[in-house]
Amino acid sequence: MKKVLISIVMICLGMTAQAQGTLTVKKLARNAVRIQYQEVAATDTLPDWLYVKHTETDCDLQVKTDTQAKTVTIKDRDGHLLFHATRHELRDGGATLAFDSPKDEYLFGLGQFQDGYSNVRGLSRRLTQVNTQISLPMLLSSKGYGILWNNYGLTEFNPSDQSVSLTKRSGAGQSEVVDVTSTEGGKREVRERHIFESLISVEEEGDYALLLDVGQKMARRHNLVIDGETVIEMQNLWLPPTASTIVHLKAGQHVVTAELTKEDTPTLYYHPVKDETVFRSPVAHAVDYTVFTGTPDEIIATFRELTGQAPLMPDWALGYIHCRERFHSSAEILETANRFKQEQMPISMIVQDWQYWGKYGWNAMRFDEEFYPDPKALTDSLHQMDIRLMVSVWSKIDKTSEVGRQMEAAGYYIPGTDWIDFFSPEAAAAYWKNFSQRLVPLGIDAWWQDATEPENDDLAGRRVNKGQWAGEQVRNVYPLMVCKTVYEGLLQAGKTPMILTRCGFPGIQRYGAALWSGDVGNDWETFRRQIVAGLGVQAAGHPWWTYDAGGFFRPQNQYTDSAYIERMLRWIETSVYLPLMRVHGYMSNTEPWNYGPEAQAIIANCLKEREKLQPYLKACARRISEEGYTLMRPLVFDFADDPEALRQKYEYMFGPDLLISPVTEPGVTTWRTYLPKNEGGWTDYHTGKHYDGGQYITTPVDQSFIPVFVR
Repeated sequence: MKKVLISIVMICLGMTAQAQGTLTVKKLARNAVRIQYQEVAATDTLPDWLYVKHTETDCDLQVKTDTQAKTVTIKDRDGHLLFHATRHELRDGGATLAFDSPKDEYLFGLGQFQDGYSNVRGLSRRLTQVNTQISLPMLLSSKGYGILWNNYGLTEFNPSDQSVSLTKRSGAGQSEVVDVTSTEGGKREVRERHIFESLISVEEEGDYALLLDVGQKMARRHNLVIDGETVIEMQNLWLPPTASTIVHLKAGQHVVTAELTKEDTPTLYYHPVKDETVFRSPVAHAVDYTVFTGTPDEIIATFRELTGQAPLMPDWALGYIHCRERFHSSAEILETANRFKQEQMPISMIVQDWQYWGKYGWNAMRFDEEFYPDPKALTDSLHQMDIRLMVSVWSKIDKTSEVGRQMEAAGYYIPGTDWIDFFSPEAAAAYWKNFSQRLVPLGIDAWWQDATEPENDDLAGRRVNKGQWAGEQVRNVYPLMVCKTVYEGLLQAGKTPMILTRCGFPGIQRYGAALWSGDVGNDWETFRRQIVAGLGVQAAGHPWWTYDAGGFFRPQNQYTDSAYIERMLRWIETSVYLPLMRVHGYMSNTEPWNYGPEAQAIIANCLKEREKLQPYLKACARRISEEGYTLMRPLVFDFADDPEALRQKYEYMFGPDLLISPVTEPGVTTWRTYLPKNEGGWTDYHTGKHYDGGQYITTPVDQSFIPVFVR
């Protein structure tokens, strides 16, 4: 193999309003280089939690730095241009990177967002961790490169320097009462909607990136109307604080309105879409990023090599995972497990959600024996039925509980919160000690580490590890620290780790963590957004992801509402072809037999189909662990040379052979699918009919299945 030397270039730059900096290039792999532009006098004391491999190695890339223009150009060994960084800036305690992004480029990744965008080129996003949002600052380009932004804090993607505040109209709003989850359990809230308004002016006609920030830690609704046209509309009981879109605006003044909740203080950020992509972190000692090159599979494989390989997912985690909010006793769990067996419906795992701790306090790491008299006997009984048990364990602990009193006395909480400070090695060790002594001996198989954002953005404005670091420095990496603690403890205890968690960060795959999309609604638009969000997680390098099939928040008449049942079935039918298959629902008994015999029969067939796929899933799981493979595959992975394939938002490959075409609309009897260009064509999984690739086809569907095609 030809080797092209990359020189390490160091440049001292002194600029007005900018810190003096040094630029370095480090070879990390055959197809990856890490580039850092940092202050000469900076001493960043943060450990390198992101990477597990740091040593320099041979590399096939040509890297050129321009000392005057302060640019970096990367070419492959044949001299083809792959990446061109145009700006490296250190200013006001933050860091900015800008690089070229031509109009025909597609960019995928950044994690799980609720804006519905698959191609994020030109889009503005705020990368921070929130319920239903997972920020993974990793991109894949259709141009043959990937980029990982090495920063643990909040990051602005394509930020806007222009903004307007929206003013609330006077007068009373519209009130509603809703049932929501919270860190205190379920509760009711009164929410009042109001109209906010403003004007924006743009100098030139064109596409504009918009980011709406409601001004709270969590939103209840995202709504934005420009000149009478709705451009953002999202409703759920919990939403991230920001929402993004791209719109076409003519030059001149535009009327902006938004219907939001009374407590919101909305700001709209906007700027014209440019032929560049920007990462900006407001708290950073360095512009620090890694560029990968090759096919998407090669890029993700190297990403995992450097940040940690995903361990082999246990076979029993690949079947059907049954969950509801919530089981109230051991008796309920065993009754449900037995019913699944009696109905001959495959089930691999059953899940105990929160509040099993009862009178002992939030996450006391103890079952209330009034309802769970013998947890070890419960797990033993499930194991005799070949069913595993997953239990919810939080990073939040009631300070009045036995464990909480210990932790508070030792100073192991993030100050002013109920969340354990996992950045402190002593606090993490104390958490694991209680976990290992109180829960691990019960025979529990899998661990649901809930709310690892942590919820309510409780790192902002606080310090961690006995005051050593500002919360803003480490704002996005908390979920990685939680899963590190549990994973390493389980390994030392001789257990096979399987962790489900609500948030993540690059590298969390090495801790056996699977992600899910949080407390989402159930409507069609939410369903569509989850598919896109999951593909964003895959493109950002994380292999294990799922959602609450049927939606977490469900209608009160869910068991008899035919419109809801139709939606629920489409959620479940698609979940057969997700990395993990899991049903969940708030204030719901999610068992199939509660939705009528027709729905039960369809769901039973879905569970049997998942069981039928087990050899295929196990083979893919091995490839994930051994090769850095991706199971749920955005079409850029396999069809990067097919522009029409790159435009598909909801279709994806499931492993090497299956093209999944989710039905995302109600009341349809036919469904249109794009079959990517493929030399051997495609075969309909259900009918056996053959089709050539590179065309749209329409096939019949009913409520019992979604289109699937075999490559």
